[in-house]
Amino acid sequence: MEARRASGRPTIYEAKDVALHDFDSDSPKVSYVKDGQKHEISCDYIAGCDGYHGISRASVPEASIKTYERVYPFAWFGLLADVPPVSPELIYVQNPEGFALCSMRSMTRSRYYVQCGLDETAEGMSDEAFWKILKSRLPAEAAETLVTGPSIEKLVAPLRSFVAEPMRFGRLFLAGDAAHIVPPTGAKGLNLAISDVHYLSQAIIEHVQEKTAAGIDAYSQKALARIWKAERFSAWMTQLLHRFPDTDSFAAPLQRAEVTYLADSEAAQTALAENYAGLPY
Repeated sequence: MEARRASGRPTIYEAKDVALHDFDSDSPKVSYVKDGQKHEISCDYIAGCDGYHGISRASVPEASIKTYERVYPFAWFGLLADVPPVSPELIYVQNPEGFALCSMRSMTRSRYYVQCGLDETAEGMSDEAFWKILKSRLPAEAAETLVTGPSIEKLVAPLRSFVAEPMRFGRLFLAGDAAHIVPPTGAKGLNLAISDVHYLSQAIIEHVQEKTAAGIDAYSQKALARIWKAERFSAWMTQLLHRFPDTDSFAAPLQRAEVTYLADSEAAQTALAENYAGLPY
């Protein structure tokens, strides 16, 4: 955003009634209302980077798009506090009582998560109750060194996997959360958004400079190939680490065996590292 301001080009905030028009032609338009006046932008391309609830995907005719979704039967309760992190590295916890995650925002600010029910609310759990649950799920050595403090933010995040196909509709191109959602277990949301923008920017540059449509024609297929691999990894991480309500007597020890295999196998660790760091473009 600083680079955008430095360019001198305008950025419109708090627009209302945003609508996309004629994106199946070579002259798409975006209309919006600002300060009570209607405006229209004539475009060469429309990049739909407006998130899961944005207008871009919603503007596509239902018959032209297919969606895939998995909604998980639990959520994450997150707490942000100005306390030093319990570890300089992420701690993922698989516990019979539920998943937990310790992450750092800085050397003085930490964000922690515990698995909770979908009916939980941010106001429904006190700081004291959160810290007690987190400590009970952490390994003993981490629980002993955990520094607690008042929250500066609490939230409840439901988990879902979602993909919309294709990602191109004429001169409208979906990117980021407008086209796909991953459960945060695999830490792939921003990674995927950046890869979409990488593919799309290169395709548009090629279309403008070299007058070839090869890049924009291949955008959706190329982006989705990487997206589905990240969806697979994120779903696997979620399945590996969470307690599912329907877990039976066979599934629980199987899940523990999977974690043990990961801890003991260099091949398994290599595969996890390759996916966690982000697959190549």
